[in-house]
This record gives sequence, structure tokens and C-alpha cells, in this order.
Amino acid sequence: MNGRLWTYEDLNVIAAMEQENFPAEPWNVRMLAESFLSGRFIGVLLEEEGTVTAYGGVGVVEDEAELDRIATAEMFRRCGRGQRVLEDLIEAARTRGARRMFLEVRVSNTPALMFYLKNGFTGAYARPRYYPDGEDALVMKKELI
Repeated sequence: MNGRLWTYEDLNVIAAMEQENFPAEPWNVRMLAESFLSGRFIGVLLEEEGTVTAYGGVGVVEDEAELDRIATAEMFRRCGRGQRVLEDLIEAARTRGARRMFLEVRVSNTPALMFYLKNGFTGAYARPRYYPDGEDALVMKKELI
């Protein structure tokens, strides 16, 4: 399992994985490219024998980071890849000066909620009707210092 930063050439593969992981609201290549080129974004992925198996991205502005995406290809889930990506993103955010990290998660996404709680995130507040289908989001926070 090889971890590395995204390159521009990875965006098409990541966009295809977005369709698999977030079918209701995937990021397309243009959205990924805008984030990638923003100067505030850090993208990390795991690769095995040339195949991307997990990826994630975080935006860092001053001392705050926002976890934008984290996903694992279906056949590689529950094997520690998401954990590795999250750890790499936290370390990259710290390196850029982030002191805390935020994220939004669907209130119905129990596996993700448990994953983030296990990794030291706590609930901060809810965003009612945050998602296009009207579902609420829970904003979670983790201190990085």
C-alpha cells in the first residue's frame, strides 16, 4: 500500500470513485480540479499495484482544516485504508499549521460517525437540511494540537 499526494492526472480516477462512493452527490472532475488547484487543498491517496484504493482531501485556511472527502473503494473497505488516509490528512494539515479540523457528516451515516468518533472527533453542532435531499449534517471537530 503506497500513500502519496494527488496529482492532476489522478482526478479522473478519483471522479470515477466519487460516483461509486457518493452516488447522490459526487464531485466531478471540474469540482475536484477547482479544489486541487486552489492552493489550500491537500489530497492524499493510497495506491496498490497502480490502482487507487482510497483517497481523501482536506482544505486548510490559516489554523483550521476542513475534511472535504474521504472514501475507500468498496472491495477495500474495513481494512484500515480509510484510517491511513485520515492519519495522513491530519498530519498534512498539521504541517500546514492547522490546529483544528472540522467535517460534516450525514446524521444517518452511522459507520462514518463511528469512524470519526473513534478518531477523536466530537459533535460540535447540527446543520439542519444541509444535504440536497433535506437530511441534516452533524458538524464534527477535532483539536490537532
